[in-house]
Amino acid sequence: MGSILTEIITGPSAWRASDFKTDDSWMRPLSEAHILEIENALADLKLRGLGFPNFGKSDFKLPTLSAVLKDYMSELETDTGFILVRGIPVDRYDDDDVNSIYWGLGLHMGKPVRQNPQGDLIGRVMNVGDLDDRQTRVYETNAYLPYHTDPTDVVGLLCIRKAKKGGTSSLVSTASLYNEILTHHPEYLSCLYRPMFYPHLGGDKPGISPIFSYHKGQLSCRYLRQYLELGHDMMNAPLSAIELEAFDLIDAIVHDESMRIDMMMEPGDLQLVNNYAVMHSRTSFEDFDDLDLRRKKLRLWLRTPGARELAYDFPGRDGFPDPE
Repeated sequence: MGSILTEIITGPSAWRASDFKTDDSWMRPLSEAHILEIENALADLKLRGLGFPNFGKSDFKLPTLSAVLKDYMSELETDTGFILVRGIPVDRYDDDDVNSIYWGLGLHMGKPVRQNPQGDLIGRVMNVGDLDDRQTRVYETNAYLPYHTDPTDVVGLLCIRKAKKGGTSSLVSTASLYNEILTHHPEYLSCLYRPMFYPHLGGDKPGISPIFSYHKGQLSCRYLRQYLELGHDMMNAPLSAIELEAFDLIDAIVHDESMRIDMMMEPGDLQLVNNYAVMHSRTSFEDFDDLDLRRKKLRLWLRTPGARELAYDFPGRDGFPDPE
């Protein structure tokens, strides 16, 4: 176990809902010039017979937008940990073209990594899973998606269609979560730095990682209660009463309305989140019966240049290995 942070975290990463009552600087509308760059890049790609995932960064030219996207990645490390890019023209293109656009944008932000054992590089977030199967990943259903982080540096969610009703996205600062625990319940901190079993850290069996890791002056967090409980069940290693109490404490804090920022993403919105600094969630939703009308988002997991160094006992920035 690494060192335990015993000081309150200050700065822009330790935000609360009230910080954004009059601040929408986290919304970044694309300019007409940047939209034109995206469209020109796609047209050039198609002219050469290229498409997702069989092209590289140099094949998808973004003369000025590339630098903006790079700056966004740096900002995710140094500021609030989230940005909403608005205005990607998803309504103008079919699924193949949207995938190519998203892949091209992702290549200018970092290295996309695989999101499941099947090797998906762009994840389809839709209500198509079986709620009765514990192995079903919650994003494949219309159920409430608990606050969590993903095993890579940055997660991107591109909204293609909204639900019939509901499906609000919510974010919570892990620094503010930590400050609450440190201030009011510091007795749980040593438990939360203890290695635990996580499925989906890259192998067939659960990997080992703590919830909190403090390394080289930066606090990182990894949490999804359902998977922690599943991982310990899979390894026949029951969670202790104190660990379950610690989970209950985390859940109570992140569900406090004063902690979170909510957003209803519109088609063409791209939410970018630093997985070490921000937890993300989604409310349950009512969907359409027609599959072609159902709520749909596309997900990218990105390993990003300039991301923080992680402690040796806090693995999981590379997604899943290539399928054999």
